[in-house]
Amino acid sequence: MKRLVKPGTAAIAAIVLLAQPVTASSATAESLLSAGKRTTTSTVESEGFDGALAVDGDSTTRWASLEGDPQWIAVDLGGPADISRIKIFWESAHAKDYQVQASDDGQNWRDVKTVVGSDGGLDEFTGLNTAARHVRIFGTARATVYGYSVWELEVYGVRTGDGDIQPPSVPTGLRQASSTTESITLGWTASTDNVGVTEYEVLRNGNVIGRSATTSYTDTSLASGFDFQYAVRARDAAGNLSRSTAPVKASTRPTATDGIVIALAGDIAKAELPSEHQRTAELVRKINPRYVLTVGDNQYVDGTIEEFRTYYDKTWGKFKRITKPTPGNHEWNNELAGYKQYFGKIATPKGKPYYSFDVGAFHFVALDSDPVYNGGGAEQVAWLRKDLAKTKKSCIAGYWHHPRFNSGNSGDAKSIAPLWNELARAKADVVFAGHDHHYERTKPLDVNGHVDEANGVRSVIAGIGGDSLYLDYKAREGVEKILGKHGVMKLILKGKTYSWEIIGTNGELLDKAGPYTCR
Repeated sequence: MKRLVKPGTAAIAAIVLLAQPVTASSATAESLLSAGKRTTTSTVESEGFDGALAVDGDSTTRWASLEGDPQWIAVDLGGPADISRIKIFWESAHAKDYQVQASDDGQNWRDVKTVVGSDGGLDEFTGLNTAARHVRIFGTARATVYGYSVWELEVYGVRTGDGDIQPPSVPTGLRQASSTTESITLGWTASTDNVGVTEYEVLRNGNVIGRSATTSYTDTSLASGFDFQYAVRARDAAGNLSRSTAPVKASTRPTATDGIVIALAGDIAKAELPSEHQRTAELVRKINPRYVLTVGDNQYVDGTIEEFRTYYDKTWGKFKRITKPTPGNHEWNNELAGYKQYFGKIATPKGKPYYSFDVGAFHFVALDSDPVYNGGGAEQVAWLRKDLAKTKKSCIAGYWHHPRFNSGNSGDAKSIAPLWNELARAKADVVFAGHDHHYERTKPLDVNGHVDEANGVRSVIAGIGGDSLYLDYKAREGVEKILGKHGVMKLILKGKTYSWEIIGTNGELLDKAGPYTCR
C-alpha cells in the first residue's frame, strides 16, 4: 500500500465526549510533547511504516498498519503531563470510527474522545484537560479496504513531573531455546531497572504477539518449516519501555513428509489490496509446492490482460509455470479473454477452460463453474461425467470457483448441483472452491448438503488469497472449521491420503486437517 498522499484538512468528525479527568492545563504554556517519543503499535504493514514515523515531524513519512480491525498506535510522552490538545493527520487510509485514549502506565486505557464517521484529513481535539503519560489512537472501523495510516500524531500540553521515567535496560542474549513443527520457545537474559521490570513484550516480525513475566516465551500455532524474526523489550510498572533487542531469526521444524506438496487459494489479486496478495504469494514461495491450484477470481476486477500483467503477474505470476488455474466470475467479466491470454495453454490444455490431470494416486478435475452457476454448462457437465468414469485413480478431487455448500453471504448454490452431484456419484473425496472470501471445511456432505461420513464429499472454501475478507458467515450443517483471515492452503498428498494446513500471512497456523484416507 505504498501510496503517498500528503496531509490535507477536512471537517472534524462527529464527536462524542466521554468522561475525562478534571486536571486543567495552561493553553499558553503548552508545548509539543510527542515529538520523537517512543511509540507502540498493534501492527505495522511492513518495514518502513513503523510507529516512530508518525511522531518524527516529517509529513512525508507515516505509520501504516496491516488490514483489519481494530488497530492502534500509542505514544509514550516520557512522563506525566496535562494534555490540552491532540492533532491527527490521517493518510487517505484513515479511521472512520475510533477512540482517543489516555493511560498512566501504557496498559490500562480510558476513553477521552469517541469519533464516529471521520472523513480523514486533519482531526484536532482541543480543551481536553486530561492528565496522562500515554496517548493511544484506537481504530475500530476503517474508511477504506486498507489498514490505518497516520502521517503525524501530535500531542500538546504541559509536563507535570518526572516520576519514574527511567526505562529498563535492553534484554540481552535473545535466542531460540527450542522448537517443534508448530512452536518456537525463546529465552533471554533479564533486564535491570531502577524500580523493577514487570514484564517483557515479545515481537514477531515487528509486531507484538505476547507478553511474559519471565525470561522465556513460547510462540505457538505456527506454520511448519517457516522462519520468523523475534525481538524482546522490557516494561516497568510506570510504563517505561526499553529499546527492543536486535532481531533474532528462529525457525519451526519442517513437517516430516515424503508426500507431494500443493499450494491452493482463490480470490487473489486486487489493485486496491496489493499488500495482501503480495503476502500470500510470499507464503507460496515458502511452501515451495510442486503445483499451485487456484479456485477462481485470480485477478480483479474484470480479469483483463492489463490487470493480470499489472497485479497478478507481479506476485502469484512468479509461479505461473507450475500453476493449474480455474477461472471465476470476475474473469468472465472479460469473457475469459484476459485469463486465456495470460495463462495460455496452462488454463486450456485441451482448448477448454476445464480439464483434468493426475498427481500420484489422485485425479484432479479443474472446472469452470461460472457457466454452470448461471444455468448453462451442459457440455462441461457431460465432459465431467465421462472424465470421472475413465479415471483409474483411487483418489478424486475437484476444484472450481463457486461452492455448492457455503456458510458465507452467498449461501448454498443449487445451480452448482450438476458439478457436485457428478463428483458425489463418482465417490470423490474432496472439492475445493472460493468465491466467498473466507475459509471453511466441512465433514463429507451428500447431494443435499447433509453429513454423510460414508459416501459424502468433503467441502472446502479457500477464498482467502488476497481480496477483502467476508466475515458475515454463519456455520451451516457439517462445518468443522470456519474463519476469516488471508492465507494459503498447504495441501499434502501422501499415497492414498491427503491433509492440509491453512497458513496465515504472518506465518501462523490457522487450521490443520487430516490426514484423510481416500475411499
